[in-house]
Amino acid sequence: MGDVIHTLPAAQALREAFPEAMIGWLIEERWAELLCAPGASRRGPRSAQRPLADWVHTVSLAGWRKSLFTVPTLQQIARVWNDVRSARYDVAVDLQGAIRSAVLARWSGAHVVYGAAVPRESPASLWYTRPVIARGAHVIEQNLSIAAAVAQRKMSVPRVELPHHVATEQRIDQKLAGVGEFAILNPGAGWGAKRWPAERYGRLARALAEDGVQSFLNCGPGEEDLAREAEDASEGAAKAIQCSITELIALTRRARVFIGGDTGPLHLAAALQVPVVAIFGPTDPARNGPYGTRSVVLRSPASPTTHARRAQPDEGLLEIGVGAVVDAARTLLGHGQGSGQECPPHMENPPHTEGAHG
Repeated sequence: MGDVIHTLPAAQALREAFPEAMIGWLIEERWAELLCAPGASRRGPRSAQRPLADWVHTVSLAGWRKSLFTVPTLQQIARVWNDVRSARYDVAVDLQGAIRSAVLARWSGAHVVYGAAVPRESPASLWYTRPVIARGAHVIEQNLSIAAAVAQRKMSVPRVELPHHVATEQRIDQKLAGVGEFAILNPGAGWGAKRWPAERYGRLARALAEDGVQSFLNCGPGEEDLAREAEDASEGAAKAIQCSITELIALTRRARVFIGGDTGPLHLAAALQVPVVAIFGPTDPARNGPYGTRSVVLRSPASPTTHARRAQPDEGLLEIGVGAVVDAARTLLGHGQGSGQECPPHMENPPHTEGAHG
């Protein structure tokens, strides 16, 4: 999810550079709602339900791997193959930098394939005909520099538009009837080392409730236990919710602040320009932090920069106390002392221990 969101500005910049071009996007089926609202056509004239891509192609790589040589899987692969190649793309741009995404870019049939000269997975560059030296600290800036090479012009970071699904927007409004200011708390993350303890999210919700701010705990697939632990610790101050991507987009648009670690929903909030408190551990906020929105990034100097998928929380992450996160949230909300003094994006704050705030 985060990779798709970090790619949106580069794709939007290409759209603005080539307004008459037909732009297609090859994406995992489970993330397609980031480009196209449910029920909307995945090809043809763009609309609020599919604002960026003219054609959304989908793959299901994880499912295909489990049954690669079965007839249904081979039929699905052939259908996508024909779908993509029938568009006759002139240029393919791989902004994920993985071997599989580079192979799929060549698979498109485009004669010109752009990608980073030093991609995330080094062998991926073997499939590029136009390797580009990616520039910038943040991944959004790096992706934009590759788009600039395609367009052969300088580019600034554009504002992106995510799909609007009218029925979902109305349904979320109905569910929020009577709810005032609210925060979205996100205890989940891709792996354990990035997860601030769920119990602390519950205590955070209790502190926000004292300021009149209700909390919703976003719960993705497989994160039910985390949400339940946080909900129990909140003593009624937070409510766990499970959303589709389209529902999460609609809910996040209405939030006053989003609080969580380095994970897709946080980057969604930043893309929607919702204020963000980012609680970082082993990943580097200079590359992956919230971008383009008011934000406070909390990270301990004790956290090493690594993508090792450890199950236990990073020790530096544990040094960030509930009080530090409450202070950051109040700053962004304009509550209490120091309101309006948020840190610039990507700045790391000193760690706070539990005892420092009682």
